[in-house]
Amino acid sequence: MPGLLLRAVFGLYASLAFLVIVLLLLCPVLIAAPILPLRRTIGRWAVRAWLLSIGVRFQVQGRQNLPSGPCVVVCNHASYVDGIVLTAALPSRFSFLVQHRARSWPYVGLVIRRMGVRFVNRESPRQAACAVLGLIRGARRGDSFAIFPEGTFRRAPGLQPFHTGAFLVAAKAGVPIVPVAMRGTRNLLADGAPWPSWSSVEIEILTPLESRETHRAAARDMQDLAHRQIEQHCGEAGASGTGRSP
Repeated sequence: MPGLLLRAVFGLYASLAFLVIVLLLLCPVLIAAPILPLRRTIGRWAVRAWLLSIGVRFQVQGRQNLPSGPCVVVCNHASYVDGIVLTAALPSRFSFLVQHRARSWPYVGLVIRRMGVRFVNRESPRQAACAVLGLIRGARRGDSFAIFPEGTFRRAPGLQPFHTGAFLVAAKAGVPIVPVAMRGTRNLLADGAPWPSWSSVEIEILTPLESRETHRAAARDMQDLAHRQIEQHCGEAGASGTGRSP
């Protein structure tokens, strides 16, 4: 019983801290900021301030593995907080890929639009293909992207198969794939949990993967290798024997 009470107290405190620090204090400043790099910097430090206020140890390893030029970061997905946590870990030059329904969410939708995210409708093959083409053009212009290639997460632990889009973007644009392993967010806010639980959070940026080829087979090779590397470092067994989505 004392343990349950302590978890409930922490969960309520963490939720209130997020509401006050992130949503009420810093997000209005983010929305009003005039330029995108400044808005993204405010977003990064808003998340870091929240994690610090609730005593969560936030550690980023392997920053030296991020290329100075354009690249595509791919990361495992385990919790609703993964996006904001990865935002706090990466430089402000990264644009995130977000499912299209988030565009219309009250208030939060405005915040993420001001953060310059890219929206994709994976339910429509045509719109998803158009999004991939837009990302290829962006990467060729020098843009960097952060993508959760599983597309979603589920309650049971385990790395799910990856969609091919992120790897096709990298292969066609001739930019590296940077695998990233995230640990601890599933415990921080589990699927279906009413509030956060204490957990340390670690981000490990792994060695970039590059291909000299631009065809789909090269994208598949990077997809399989990235899946294996992330699986080895994220602390969760894979949901299937292959990194490829059906």
